[in-house]
Amino acid sequence: MDEMDNKRTSGGGIQPSPERPTLKTIAFMTGLGITTVSRALKDAPDIGAETKERVRMVARQLGYQPNRAGVRLRTGKTNVIALVLSIDEEIMGFTSHMVFGISEVLAGTQYHLIITPHSHSKDPLVPVRYILDTGSADGVIISRTEPDDPRVELMHQRGMPFATHGRTNMGISHPFHDFDNEAFAREAVRALVAKGRRRIALLQPPGKLNYYLHTQIGFQTGLREYQAQEVPLRASTDTTLADIKDTVEVLMRSPHAPDGIVCSSSAGAIAVNAGIEAAGFRLGHDIDMVAKQSTDVLSWIRPEIIAIHEDFRHAGRELGKAVIARIDGIEPELLQSISSPIWPKG
Repeated sequence: MDEMDNKRTSGGGIQPSPERPTLKTIAFMTGLGITTVSRALKDAPDIGAETKERVRMVARQLGYQPNRAGVRLRTGKTNVIALVLSIDEEIMGFTSHMVFGISEVLAGTQYHLIITPHSHSKDPLVPVRYILDTGSADGVIISRTEPDDPRVELMHQRGMPFATHGRTNMGISHPFHDFDNEAFAREAVRALVAKGRRRIALLQPPGKLNYYLHTQIGFQTGLREYQAQEVPLRASTDTTLADIKDTVEVLMRSPHAPDGIVCSSSAGAIAVNAGIEAAGFRLGHDIDMVAKQSTDVLSWIRPEIIAIHEDFRHAGRELGKAVIARIDGIEPELLQSISSPIWPKG
């Protein structure tokens, strides 16, 4: 017997290491049949809630994990949900909060989450095509959607259940969860005008992404409704933070400096503030800012920022529920949701 597969007892003897717990182990510990245990873990409707909870509790205590290779051979399913995330995503909590939200939903199911990283500067089809060609997931969640997104078209053609963080505009009905960026931008202008600001700049999303259009519609609507003027800002949330800072500094030193700025990301807001201060101006005195945030960090470091909360954890929960429901055959039109901006109290 391999020495690495054993452990010594206190008396110097050798005893085998514990084997990986199986359905048979759980059945023995609970006094139930193996079939009952299996169906309880699959949340079968004919198994009582008390029995399910007892089986799950024992499974958790034993550290039970289903044999995915065996599951796939028996059912053709992987019990895996793949989350395709850009490694370039915003640094202020987007990824972790979305993962937490999805994981909360999957915790009560047979599904496991696998994160598939990619760079948004590379071909976005590569990770999705890999998942499809290898059959390595039962469902897929993607972010950074484009109006005419080739990933959506490919998954739709191949019959892969999926959900998107963000909408598309390509005539394909699919599950999604989105943030109301139109309402955010419009109300951000209103908030700045209420503080007496009239020359307003926008740090906008990248032009290729779908929520760029929603943000622009809301921003331009706000300018018209509240009689404000746009000051062009030649940067986006995909611009490096150093370049955002330098661009804002140059803009603030120019004769056409804004007195209000709307930021579509919290990381961008930090760079914008750095540019404002480098130019010798003070936030909350010479200029005001409205920015999105997913944590309270902006409010901690710069209370002067009007910080609007975008709940990525909630987005993760909605996406997790949507992709599982789509796997179960629920129509995509019933799996579409939009969350509203959460404004600070008072």
